[in-house]
Parts: sequence; structure tokens; C-alpha cells
Amino acid sequence: MNTPAFETLLFEVRGHVALVSMNRPERLNAMNRVMLRELNEACDIIEVEDAIYVAVLTGEGKSFSSGFDLKEQAENTPVGFAEWRRALRQDFDAVMRFWNLSKPTIAAVRGHALAGGCELAVACDVTVAAEDAVFGEPELKFGAGIVVMLLPWLTNPKLAKEIILTGEDGIPAAEAHRIGLVNRVVPEARVLDTAMSLAEKMTRMDQSLLRATKLALNRTYEIMGMGRALEAALDLDLMIEGRGTEAKARFLEIARTEGLRAAVAWRDARFEGSE
Repeated sequence: MNTPAFETLLFEVRGHVALVSMNRPERLNAMNRVMLRELNEACDIIEVEDAIYVAVLTGEGKSFSSGFDLKEQAENTPVGFAEWRRALRQDFDAVMRFWNLSKPTIAAVRGHALAGGCELAVACDVTVAAEDAVFGEPELKFGAGIVVMLLPWLTNPKLAKEIILTGEDGIPAAEAHRIGLVNRVVPEARVLDTAMSLAEKMTRMDQSLLRATKLALNRTYEIMGMGRALEAALDLDLMIEGRGTEAKARFLEIARTEGLRAAVAWRDARFEGSE
């Protein structure tokens, strides 16, 4: 197959494994609108190419992904429910595409996987984390909602509520493994090799059997109501973002006028001294 050229992704095929690398390292692979579109386009290719059996997703540079691009959002903030509906739907669909692909997906995580980046990492069927990886859902700290409410389905209600309602953004890889968000924790130098090795094992399976079994596993969650629950949570997030919050408005104002670093400092200062 011809290797596609993307603006924000690197895409290569190694044997029967597609390796997709988010490639905005200067922004810690924050997912802007172009990247979200290209992630879906990469998944389109993976879905239809018979020679691709498994997909591995990673990030170039020091981090997997810092989440949805707040700098872009500050510069071009959606206005009203219609614009927010389009934006949130694109966010949601890009993340859940890796859950819904008929072929197995594996995340190889280094550095930070936060907010939408955390959701993307755990939406993959298998998640391999480097020892330095850090996970978290800080959205409530800056007045935003959760786009893809996967945590209750992967851990337990008590932990999911604590993480989300406190805006926890410093979960080390070992703790993420303990609570069920990742499958393996390995040295940073081995994280991609480990993910590719797992992918290679999957390529040796009968491919129709592999895809049917992933479908059966996903249907288990659908029967439990996961799809409806995620869509309901997305509807509530639309209400949050469409109406707006004072904290989010202030965060974006600082990001526009003083830069994202200053906005993050303002956010963190609000919670200094809290446990």
C-alpha cells in the first residue's frame, strides 16, 4: 500500500501492523482539529486495508498526548450549542474510533496522557505504559467537562469519581496499572517494542477469528449499556460547554492574552495546598 502523508501524524506499516504516531511533539501532541480529522482518516485506512491486522498508536517526543488542544480552543472558541456539538462530536468520535475499530488497537504511552489524551490511551484495546508515564483527567480544574467518560467502565465507580471530581492529573503508571487503566508497565526504552511485540502476537491469529472475538468483547459492554452511557455523558458535556463556566471562560481568556502556560499556572494556583 502507499504510505499516506499526514500533517500531524506519522503512519507506517511494519509487516501486518500499522504504527500511527501523533506528531506534534512541540505541543506535547495536543490534539487539534487537524489531528482529530487525521486520526479518523488513519483509522479508515486501517479498517479497509486487508494487509493491516493490528494498529499501534503512540506519540512522538516526550509525551503520548496532553489532550485536546486548549490553545487552539482559546484562539477559536466554539460559540453556542451547535458549534460545541460539532466540536465535541469530533473529539468523541476520534477517541472512540480506536475502541470501535474492528481490528485490535494498542496504545504505547510515554510521558503524559492527560484529559482527552488519557481517554485516547485507555480507549485502545491494550495499553502499554512506560514507567515515566502519567495519566489523569484534569478537566474540572479549568471548568470543562469530560468528553469520553470511560473511566467508570475500566476501573470502579469510587476510583473514577475520585479521579474525575478532583481533577487528578498525576496518576503514575504503576498506579494506573493497579487500578486497571493499563495492561503493562515497562521501561521507557521498551514501551514501543513491547507494544509491537504484542501486536505481532495478534497478527499470528486467524484474522476473522480475532476480529469476531473483539466484536464479541465489545458487545459485552454494549449489552451493559456502555454506548448509551457514553452518549449520555457527552450530552451532559455539551450542556456544560454550551452554557460555559466562569472558570473555563477565565482560563481561555488568560490563554488568549498571556499564553497557555500562564493559564495553566492560574489553574494550578487555584488548587495549591489541596490534597
